[in-house]
Amino acid sequence: MSRTFDTCFFERYAQISLATLVSKEFDCLVNKDRPDLQSEDGWSIGIEVTRAMEESRAAEQELLMDMAGITKGRSDLETDQILQYGYSYGLGKGHYVGTKELLYWQMALPMRRIIESKVEKVGNGFYGEFKKMGLYIFSKDNLEEPDAVKIMHYTISLQKYQSNKYNRLYLADANDLYVCNLDDGLQEDSRMLRYLISQEQREQFYLEAVGAGD
Repeated sequence: MSRTFDTCFFERYAQISLATLVSKEFDCLVNKDRPDLQSEDGWSIGIEVTRAMEESRAAEQELLMDMAGITKGRSDLETDQILQYGYSYGLGKGHYVGTKELLYWQMALPMRRIIESKVEKVGNGFYGEFKKMGLYIFSKDNLEEPDAVKIMHYTISLQKYQSNKYNRLYLADANDLYVCNLDDGLQEDSRMLRYLISQEQREQFYLEAVGAGD
């Protein structure tokens, strides 16, 4: 039986995008808790997954449609591949509501606040200890490279004096995935890689995350 859009959707989407765009080492990540994605051995890789966006239904709908690669004229994707995976059509023409996610979306916070919260939690050991610890953030807003650099440096500054900290920061919008190396002592030009997400990959990642290939 195929999975539906549920509270593990973002974790699955993050794992699929990392394994496809960045490295096959992420193939073996499993969805658990504290943090959301972990290597099967329970200590090599841990990645917390979250969202940074304004707290509104309009924002949630726009983010999901962007992630799915929905554009005007794509009625086949809208009707055949979105509505059947846990969506209801409503709130006016062209709007979608995640029927299982209304309360879940209330946890979404703007970028600065979510980073402050997650850095504090990793610092006090809330997520346990992993050889490599990452933070994956979905952004509702499109991020240009200067924006990603500012976010990266803000994260580095927040956790500078913590013994437990994130080694990697993953910033994802609909079109890009920025992979930021937060380890100490690196040259500035080697800290960040940008991976473009094509229209086809947006649809692929979305459909895999909701379980269309099961």
